[in-house]
Amino acid sequence: MESRSTALLFTPVLRMLTGLLGAMSFGTGVLAVFVTQNGTGTGVLLAFGGVLVVLALLGNRIESFEFGGTKLKLRAAAAERFAMAEESERSGDDATAGQLRAEAQALLAAAGPVAADYQAVRSSMRPGPERTRAMEEIMSRARRLPAERQLDAAEVLRWLRAGDDKDRVTALGIMQASRELRNFEAALAAVEDPRSAFEQYHAMLLTALMIDDLDATQQRRLAEVVEAQRGSSSRFRDDIDRWRLSEDILARLQRRPGSR
Repeated sequence: MESRSTALLFTPVLRMLTGLLGAMSFGTGVLAVFVTQNGTGTGVLLAFGGVLVVLALLGNRIESFEFGGTKLKLRAAAAERFAMAEESERSGDDATAGQLRAEAQALLAAAGPVAADYQAVRSSMRPGPERTRAMEEIMSRARRLPAERQLDAAEVLRWLRAGDDKDRVTALGIMQASRELRNFEAALAAVEDPRSAFEQYHAMLLTALMIDDLDATQQRRLAEVVEAQRGSSSRFRDDIDRWRLSEDILARLQRRPGSR
């Protein structure tokens, strides 16, 4: 998929924000040199501030850096920042957590295609709220793609039907944002046979967005599949987000004209 879809553009506005974040981190590191004895923490601030400043200058032209003989991969660095944000939030430091997430998102935006970012986050972060938050940010970027470039409906459909995990969720995000690119059969299949709970949630979300465009037969089939999934496993029943979404879908279908 990466060879067919260009990377999310590192826009001038995003470069400016990244530069500001970098300058803030670098400046905090310089100040820490004089007010703290934590040399490691100071070094991290200086190095990361430098990374963001370089990102602001070079944008999408780079995917890794050399710092102190160590190659820093942008996506791995983003995953690390999300994990640090979770730790900061647990300790009650919401301001630091917010800044760390902003830095992580800037790194993801510079690192390349949406689908590759999804794969990197899933493989490098432990399951949990922070990983879900990071993946939702990537889905938000996928939803912006139809407004940023021309997408071929047949190709997006192929990503969902025949792509790997990262292609499939990217296609779901695109279809959520663009009515013209949606396909009911493919969305229903993703609800019925998902690769992950995250994929199933977004496939269900897509079908929920399509309800007003479905005919009576499609509405009945959607209800049957959702009801079957609700009874398929305890993991579905224990997933509050999927369970609530399934209830919303069934309630809306029940209110539709011609419902059973």
